[in-house]
Amino acid sequence: MTINSKVLALKYRPSNFNDLIGQKIIGETIYNSIKLNKIPNAYLFTGIRGVGKTTIARIVAKALNCKSGIDNISNNNSCENCHCEAIANSNHIDVLEMDAASKTGVDDVRDLIEFSRYGPSSAKYKIFIIDEVHMLSKQAFNALLKTLEEPPEYLKFIFATTEVKKIPITVISRCQRFDLPRIKSSELYDYIKQVKEKEKGNISDEVIKLIVKISEGSVRDALSLLDRAIITFPNDKELDLDTAQNIFGYFDKSYLINLVQYILEGEEKKVIEIYRSIYDKGVDPKNFLNDFLEILYYFKNIDSLKVEGNNFSINDNEFKEISEISRKVDTKVLLNFWQFTLKTLEEIDLVSNQNLSIEMFLIRLIYLSHITQNSNESLKMDHSNNKSAELKLNEEKTFENKDANENTNKTVSQIKNIFQEEKSKKINEEKINSFEDLIRICVEKRELHLKYELENNVNLVSFKNQSIEISFNENLNKNFVKDLSLKLFEWTNLRWIIAFSKQNGKPTIKEVDKINKSQIFSSAKKSKIIKKVEEVFPDVELIDIELDKNN
Repeated sequence: MTINSKVLALKYRPSNFNDLIGQKIIGETIYNSIKLNKIPNAYLFTGIRGVGKTTIARIVAKALNCKSGIDNISNNNSCENCHCEAIANSNHIDVLEMDAASKTGVDDVRDLIEFSRYGPSSAKYKIFIIDEVHMLSKQAFNALLKTLEEPPEYLKFIFATTEVKKIPITVISRCQRFDLPRIKSSELYDYIKQVKEKEKGNISDEVIKLIVKISEGSVRDALSLLDRAIITFPNDKELDLDTAQNIFGYFDKSYLINLVQYILEGEEKKVIEIYRSIYDKGVDPKNFLNDFLEILYYFKNIDSLKVEGNNFSINDNEFKEISEISRKVDTKVLLNFWQFTLKTLEEIDLVSNQNLSIEMFLIRLIYLSHITQNSNESLKMDHSNNKSAELKLNEEKTFENKDANENTNKTVSQIKNIFQEEKSKKINEEKINSFEDLIRICVEKRELHLKYELENNVNLVSFKNQSIEISFNENLNKNFVKDLSLKLFEWTNLRWIIAFSKQNGKPTIKEVDKINKSQIFSSAKKSKIIKKVEEVFPDVELIDIELDKNN
């Protein structure tokens, strides 16, 4: 086997639009815009890691500057004074690549703008490629806006990001945006197989499917995994699936299927044994929880899924096993498992030994499943017992005397009262008719962060018919509206509308208290009692007033 100094992710990096994997439409669009000389001031490429954002940025830079034309660009110099190789290697003087993760400040952007005032040294265009652009500060983005909207003719910007939501809309609107999708499993499988054959790697097709599954649509991740797989057995021995799973720290879905089955059966010892065998493979607890969520999804939605040739998430045997087990499982159990897993995923960073936390999580799932199942069975039993009780009471009415009938009626009424009480417990809806009610319930429910926002940062415009209007306050927590809406629905079982109004709302409760206290303080200073005290003690000063809450 030929040993190459470059890692596969760099060696097989696309050099032109035709080499792109899974981004054909985006490549054609950019190619046509350059051909027609309709070039935007700035490009914005967004997508998950390893789908080609930086690669396309460099291809665009080469396409704009290549003297031989867009059809002849490559990673090597193909013409006199060619720029392609220097751009591909990130060392061209007129194509500046900047990592926004390390240069986030406004001063860095000002230096960039100052540098942009000078024309290109040798190329046609001066190009700034900014990777992970979402990490620039707010001030840096603001400094960039004017230059971004009206740059010199020789200047182009190319941005790449994995988190486009963090970029201000004012910046996005000045760019030509391209959303790069994940690479399809079938397309990535074919590509990785081609690379394996070129590298003469002795790897089974099942291992390639595993690589595609783990990489989740990322070409770079897939090539990095392939690199590890190839160097494992550089001689004639073939890398099989079991060995590959150990190398990648991956465990088969069959482990999770068995785990769920034993949880439902209450086999605590077997559950812990399976998890420990998974943990011994080097699986991170967080990754385990995410995989557990995935298997719960399959159990819940298996009837609406199909095993397709380009979907390597579950195979035929796993599909069959999940189908058989899911028929015996109550949907409520799976939904409770889902919610409990999400909660554990949020809290796992609080625990120093995450492995022990996962074991306790699985034990709690066993009890949670039995509680849910037993509650369903008890409801059925209660229902059947009520029917038999009614039959028995009817029989007693026939054979017992008047006194017995009266006692029976009392028993029946007691049963009805019990059911009414249980029903009222289930409903337990809060009545919130005013802003004061809302604050009171926040205190009762111990939602102190909501109480703080309501008292300190909410300028109320109106409160009526499950609708709350407030004026904009920049001090208001960004999650306030979402958190309050969820709590209101939880407390009242009604959907509330919380909207920002253009009208100026009332002063906040704290502002009102401050104004009232100031007025009381001012009038108190003018009172006869204070005047008399000042006559006796000329240096006395009134500092504070404490109101009697009983009056």
